[in-house]
Amino acid sequence: MSDLPLNTGLFFEDFQTGQKVKSAGRTITEHDIATFAGLSGDFNQIHTDAEFAKATPFGQRIAHGLLGLAIASGLAVQTGILGANVIAFREVGEWKFVKPVFIGDTIHVDMEVMETKAFPRLGGGLVTLNVYVNNQSNETAMKGLWTVLVKTRGKSRAETGITSSRAETGITS
Repeated sequence: MSDLPLNTGLFFEDFQTGQKVKSAGRTITEHDIATFAGLSGDFNQIHTDAEFAKATPFGQRIAHGLLGLAIASGLAVQTGILGANVIAFREVGEWKFVKPVFIGDTIHVDMEVMETKAFPRLGGGLVTLNVYVNNQSNETAMKGLWTVLVKTRGKSRAETGITSSRAETGITS
């Protein structure tokens, strides 16, 4: 077992509508793009071929949109508000890719709590976050809503003896 402290994140009760959090920044590298291409299998030339990308409207390679989303998720966790108390990442809604993210761009995440809804039978509640992924010029590269199921401080499901089917939680497959 590690001696490092666990990033528990906030409990459901700690989230308040209107609460805002800004992450640290992270610079996107060529290595990030190449690694994500290998992981995802998306070797589209707009991401991986500098000569090809010069002839596109962007004039250079761009990061995969889903790479930006994945990094944004990590930046959100690093703020300390999301962590081990997240039971499930339930939804990415109304997601828009507004501007490209280029090699060398530094992105950060601005989040605002839009809604909370308790689900006592699940031992937590839903938190809906309005998320903006912005670059070093504070221009929005992508935006949308994230909904996460977060534990309450109350008794855990195991402690209460409550069980539920996948259908009750809305989780499929």
